[in-house]
Amino acid sequence: MPPALGAVVALTLVVLSGIRRSNTANTAIVTVTLFTLGVFVVAGLPSVSGAHFTPFFAGDDGLRGLLHATALMFVAYTGYGRIATMGEEVRAPRRTIPRAMVVTLAATMVLYIAVAFVGVGAVGSAALGAATASGAAPLEAAARAFDGRLVAGLVAVGAVTAMLGVLLNLILGLSRVLLAMGRRHDMPPAVARLDRAGVKPPVAVVAVGVAIAALVLIGNVRTTWSFSAFTVLIYYAITNLAALRLAPQERLFPRYIAWIGLASCLFLAFWVEVEVWLAGLALIGVGLVWQFVMGRLAGGAPGAQIDAGGP
Repeated sequence: MPPALGAVVALTLVVLSGIRRSNTANTAIVTVTLFTLGVFVVAGLPSVSGAHFTPFFAGDDGLRGLLHATALMFVAYTGYGRIATMGEEVRAPRRTIPRAMVVTLAATMVLYIAVAFVGVGAVGSAALGAATASGAAPLEAAARAFDGRLVAGLVAVGAVTAMLGVLLNLILGLSRVLLAMGRRHDMPPAVARLDRAGVKPPVAVVAVGVAIAALVLIGNVRTTWSFSAFTVLIYYAITNLAALRLAPQERLFPRYIAWIGLASCLFLAFWVEVEVWLAGLALIGVGLVWQFVMGRLAGGAPGAQIDAGGP
């Protein structure tokens, strides 16, 4: 836990230092992560066996397990959403952001499928499950099985940098979400304050860092990840609902895509543990009450008053 808290503090300071330093740090982190995963895939391909893929659905819980895993995996695909939150700091955002999202999703999908194919094909899902149950990192255990210490050590480094990359982008992206909420009076106005250069929202960055540090103190990755999966799926369901309400001239994609996204997100959200989505629904209720109260304090309907200040 102390190293995790140290990482939160360090990356919060990086984000506070500015978008250029954040991008430099992110590029370095992602480069190391991609290199280690690439080594894992190349080194493990000769060990892949078709026998490890049969039966493809084992036991009576195959479909339920698939849907549960899909809900949990959704979080790993949502990094592209951070691109949209940086709209004020991107040149030609209407053209650049959609392209960046599509490229990111495609590259991520190929990478994840390659890693999963090698991991399962090299040692089998039972071995990966046993490694997870024993507290080991499953990809590192797979690497030890087909190569030994070298690739396993690289995978361990890649696992750390991957989590650091997620953490950096969470702080960077969510602080901008908090900034927007402050402008709409859904959060205290302090989080909408920018620095003297009119670029960074320091209060929002620190607030997000503190919130993430509080989650670290829970000390349970499984619970935190499951809760994140539910709330993120609801978040993206709302995003698709918002897309349906766009004016025709603002629409970049057909409406049916948003309908599919809305239905899929709502369907998957309730395949996590029951206690997790019950707690998530309760938290959403608290959020709605909070928004109503903040709207009243602002002197109007929630979100009705928008501060036009800033870049």
